[in-house]
Amino acid sequence: MRIAVVHSFYSSDVPSGENVVVQAQVSSLQQAGHEVVLVGAYTDELSQKPAYPASAAIWVTTGRGQDPTATLTRVNPDITHLHNLFPNFATRWLAHWARPVVATLHQFRPLCAAGTLYRSGQVCTLCPDGAPISAVRFGCYRHSRLATLPIAWRNRSGIRGDSVLSAADVAVVLSARAWSTYAHYGLPESRMALLPNFVNVDNKPGSGERNGTWLVVARLSEEKGVLNLVRAWPHHERLDIVGTGPQAEDIRRACPPNVKLLGQMPNGQVRSMISRCAGLIIPSRWFEGMPTVYLEALAAGTPVIAFRGNSAADDVETSERKIGVVVPREPTANELLAGLLEVRGSRKMSADCRLHFEDRFTERVWLRGIEEVYQRALQLHS
Repeated sequence: MRIAVVHSFYSSDVPSGENVVVQAQVSSLQQAGHEVVLVGAYTDELSQKPAYPASAAIWVTTGRGQDPTATLTRVNPDITHLHNLFPNFATRWLAHWARPVVATLHQFRPLCAAGTLYRSGQVCTLCPDGAPISAVRFGCYRHSRLATLPIAWRNRSGIRGDSVLSAADVAVVLSARAWSTYAHYGLPESRMALLPNFVNVDNKPGSGERNGTWLVVARLSEEKGVLNLVRAWPHHERLDIVGTGPQAEDIRRACPPNVKLLGQMPNGQVRSMISRCAGLIIPSRWFEGMPTVYLEALAAGTPVIAFRGNSAADDVETSERKIGVVVPREPTANELLAGLLEVRGSRKMSADCRLHFEDRFTERVWLRGIEEVYQRALQLHS
């Protein structure tokens, strides 16, 4: 099958799991024998041009911008797979593109200027609930009303006005929470497919002893919930935090002596830490897609403690196996400690984590699923 993958790569200034996922999926499809062409727009390159922020705002507002139609026509794909078009690719071309289209929804950008459905410490759905100007009022994109305005304008008609979702024969969502959210706001379930991302790791459960330290790997921003975690963390349990972000200094000041803020670290070293820690903590306060670090923990047989309300917590709660513990969204130190002790006291969680990973999140499972999605898109389009 000939597949064109279209993706606007985020700036390297902010580490993007989405960029990594797209490249891994392209490689997987190629190794499976498909002919894959990656049609990319690269923010790192485009942002060097004069007046790039103004140009990007105009592109988002008008649906104009880099038009891949000529390239796609030369490629002549059986399937056009869209990941992220924001902010560099045009969207108007989709109205005239007469080939089957699949779109992966990595976050909630069609519903929310920030892409997170989160604001000021809480889930926020003001915009998709009918007040899209709210995003401008609160400066939800990059804390700027001016930067938010083009996205709010683009999103003013909700799902039915979104160019990508209107063009997609099948929209891929990464979690049950994303499925229910998009369905609630009008995306037909008949045009959705639930298919989480995969990770390819050698992080199999080992026979070595765990080091007893708990681990967080996250961007240090408000929606990730790390500051709230540190403030409630039990004083006699060790916690290592890997990551950087705008809340780094606030978190550093809030850390008790048993909590270490380690900054950004190479991926290989992080995976080694995941395989040796007592458990991975996912304190995210927004819905999330399906965090890659969560999949890496399962692959390593590392149990997860997740805060209720994010997609990792949903997966832990609905799994037929015992792969971790879900704690309240605003846990006390005692509630956190109870979760830690439950994980530490289990002898079976590690094996169950690996089995759950093999059932749902391997490259083999994803490849079979995406090939079924492509066939479905071809049938729906014919």
